[in-house]
Amino acid sequence: MRRVIPTLKACWPPCPAWTTRVPACRFCNAIPFGSLTKNAPMAMITVDSLNLSFGTGPALNQVLRDVNLQVEQGQSFGLVGESGSGKTTVLRCLAGQYHHWSGALSVASQTVQRKLDASHYRTVQMVFQDPYASLHPRHTIDAALKEPLSIHRIGDRDRRVCEVLNKVGLNESFRFRYPHQLSGGQRQRVAIARALILEPRVLLLDEPTSALDVSVQAEILNLLADLRRQQGLTYLMVTHDLGVVAHLCDRVAVMQQGQVVETLDSSQLINNQARHEYSRLLIQASRDMDLRPTG
Repeated sequence: MRRVIPTLKACWPPCPAWTTRVPACRFCNAIPFGSLTKNAPMAMITVDSLNLSFGTGPALNQVLRDVNLQVEQGQSFGLVGESGSGKTTVLRCLAGQYHHWSGALSVASQTVQRKLDASHYRTVQMVFQDPYASLHPRHTIDAALKEPLSIHRIGDRDRRVCEVLNKVGLNESFRFRYPHQLSGGQRQRVAIARALILEPRVLLLDEPTSALDVSVQAEILNLLADLRRQQGLTYLMVTHDLGVVAHLCDRVAVMQQGQVVETLDSSQLINNQARHEYSRLLIQASRDMDLRPTG
């Protein structure tokens, strides 16, 4: 005799509030009430077995070795490690600056091709370490911000420029200034504004505060935290400063010699719970810093 389990039938496909299909009951082919789960976190960035080498023969230098990462939607994810460990190279692969990598990359469920089309840059933008070097010295801030809009044939440019400047804490008077007329912190705000003007979903942040005075670094970190919260952005950030990771990142991957040796939650970092020897060495090297997030 067939066993009967009291249950409520669930329809398929489910309503938009539910996305994960669960196995039906093996006795009655119904889905038990309460078995459906709410939206699982979406992987906004996926890096699968990423490899990259430069040179050939005796001069071959493998800079990335089977790198695997997953960054969820709305998450801020840090990459840390010594210089030359491959952190920035990962960002540049995702940004389309390197084309001869192997492996699989995806952003917002779209496969990243080695030769990217313009639509990729509507989703992903990069903020560089040196804001002065990333801004044309003979272009006004207005011209720098309108250039991406022109490339992507987006109209209503004056309004968009004013809005994005306001988002980063600069008023309209900055539109017609030149980079040399701005402070380091103001230039970095402009660089962030230029990345935001196409309304991307992902920002790749390459040491976004390392070129700034200590007094300005906290302002930029707070700005980035506010923007992520307000706009639902996802961050993948390279930094050598574990204090920055503790302040801004939810999770962090530790890289050494082109490999990810450990992935940690921010709380594990703060509480010195790393398992890998190299991760512990990084924390030990930063022991004089206050790793507790402020605010």
